[in-house]
Parts: sequence; structure tokens; C-alpha cells
Amino acid sequence: MFFSFDGIDGAGKSTQMSAFCEWLRSGGHDVVTCRDPGCTPLGERIREILLHSDDRTPIGHRSEMLLYMAARAQLVDDIIQPALAAGKIVVSDRYLLANLAYQGYAGGLDVEAVREVGAVAIDGVAPDCVFLLDISLEAADQRLDRSLDRMEQRGDDYRRRLREGFLTEAARPNSHIHVVDAARAAEEVQADIQHLAAGLLSTVKESRREP
Repeated sequence: MFFSFDGIDGAGKSTQMSAFCEWLRSGGHDVVTCRDPGCTPLGERIREILLHSDDRTPIGHRSEMLLYMAARAQLVDDIIQPALAAGKIVVSDRYLLANLAYQGYAGGLDVEAVREVGAVAIDGVAPDCVFLLDISLEAADQRLDRSLDRMEQRGDDYRRRLREGFLTEAARPNSHIHVVDAARAAEEVQADIQHLAAGLLSTVKESRREP
């Protein structure tokens, strides 16, 4: 199975993803983790450009989106697809949903155009379940205790559109996006995530038993 985590910065993705992977491994699952962009030589170089470039390297929203897509295509080919083919569980820190929200809803690009480019980049490899950790901007700000990257410096209006975009995507028919209230204690959030995942894993296990 393929899981991904997403949400605005400060929602607790890293904490929840780490606990989730530990829970999966304790249950005997072979887990491969990745971050998008990143985890391949190309992906890491693109990540540095996207998140840590200074004002001397301006990046437009279309160029930004295409760089993310290039990194993701390499991630799919080198890591995600081989892991899934080997029967492993993949857990990714962000995936295509992030581009729909960041460059589409918040950045002003046509969301459906971003989705179409994304379809080429992922080549049919989509998460079975996306955990969208939802939290207010005010609560997220209280959790951010590090220097902000290039995306995080775009201001509250951008971040508000970003959160709204995530929630709009989650409300689409037949969405695999599960909204989790991330404003609660970490243990409560993790309990919800594990409950959702357990149901999905059980369904997959049962389907494999069918003749």
C-alpha cells in the first residue's frame, strides 16, 4: 500500500509520519519512507533549489510546479514503484496533493492543469490513502520553532488559500484524502491515523485471500 501525509507547515507531519511508520514496522510490515521532493540525487538537488534558493534565483509558479513534478517522477521511478512492486508499504512526506494546493489553489495556477501534469509525473502511482493533517494557521504558527523556508515565507493570505485548497481537494467525490484534526494531542491524532490505516490494511489483506 501507498500512504502519504500532507498539510500546512506546523501541522505535525514529521511527528505523525514517524510514529505511523514505527507502528507499521511493529506490526511486521516492511516500510519504505520518502519525502517529496527528495530521496533521489535529482530530487535532493531540486529540493535545495525549491526550498532554499535566495532572491537571486527567482522561481515562477509554473517553473516551481514543473520542478516539483520532475523530482516526483524520479522518486516514482527509483523508489516508490520498485517498493510497491516488491510488496512493501510506502509512506511519503507529501505527494501530488501538495502541488495542487501550493501552486494551484494558493499560487494561482489552473488546478486542473496542475492535475494533468501531475498525472504524467506519477504515471498512475497514486496513494491509496492521504492523511491530511488539518490545523488553523494560528495553532500551526505556535508549533513552528525553526527558520522558515521559501514556501513558508509567503504570508498568511497564501497559507490561508493553501489550507482551503487542501480541504477542497479532500471534499472531492471518491477522494482518498482523510482529514485528521491535527490540533489535538499527538497521541490522539496518531490513534485516528492508525485506526484509519488498520481498516485499509485489513481490507487489502482480506482481498488477497479471495480465490
